[in-house]
Amino acid sequence: MSDTRVSVVIPAYREGDVIVPVLERIEEGVSLEHELLVVVDDDADSTVPFVEALAREGMPVRALLNTYGPGPANAIRFGIDSAQSPVVVVTMADGSDDPRLIDDLTRLVERGVVVAAASRYMPGGQQVGAPFLKRMLSRSAGRSLSLLARVGTHDATNSFKAYSTDFVREVGIDSRYGFEIGLELTAKARRLRLPVAELPTIWLERATGVSRFKVASWVPHYLRWYRFAFGPELDPEELRRRAQADS
Repeated sequence: MSDTRVSVVIPAYREGDVIVPVLERIEEGVSLEHELLVVVDDDADSTVPFVEALAREGMPVRALLNTYGPGPANAIRFGIDSAQSPVVVVTMADGSDDPRLIDDLTRLVERGVVVAAASRYMPGGQQVGAPFLKRMLSRSAGRSLSLLARVGTHDATNSFKAYSTDFVREVGIDSRYGFEIGLELTAKARRLRLPVAELPTIWLERATGVSRFKVASWVPHYLRWYRFAFGPELDPEELRRRAQADS
């Protein structure tokens, strides 16, 4: 591990110069020692030259070429595996997340939780924009998991979360498709009976570019981890066996 306290993983796909203000806001909002890892699937991705230009100007940012396979889940897995800090935060390249929360989410993990969630659906949180179906499904899943499965957050599906790097590497990531990793790791923490906490956040629909969220094709993968959150406590070995059996 390096001296950085948090590695911020940002999966990106052809963001071009749109990534610049997003990274600048993260730099402005994060006061802890950190590294920024922008993960792309192709070294010809239009995001890369703008990331490299910011790095030359002194920003602690690197563009990483994902070698695990295409798609956001693989990009996030690759970024977490490349992280050099004891805490990793996953945030989006579209600017929808509030980077000022990264410090506080990191401190929650440093205090002992394994997952610290930025929550749109707890008191004080808000979701501005987003298609109706996506918003309804996310809110319904988050609230029902909080009430019925006691997962520790009202927003288990939100990708904007901080994790203990050791926890992630112990339980592994089985997701290979969309952005369901946030739900997967929350469900795994619940089955291990490890602490999860949340802080309210305001999420804004992206102002430019096109969202890569594919509701119809990704819902079955979210349902897999939704169901997995329910059940008795497991030890780490049994959890890994159960998770792989469900794949």
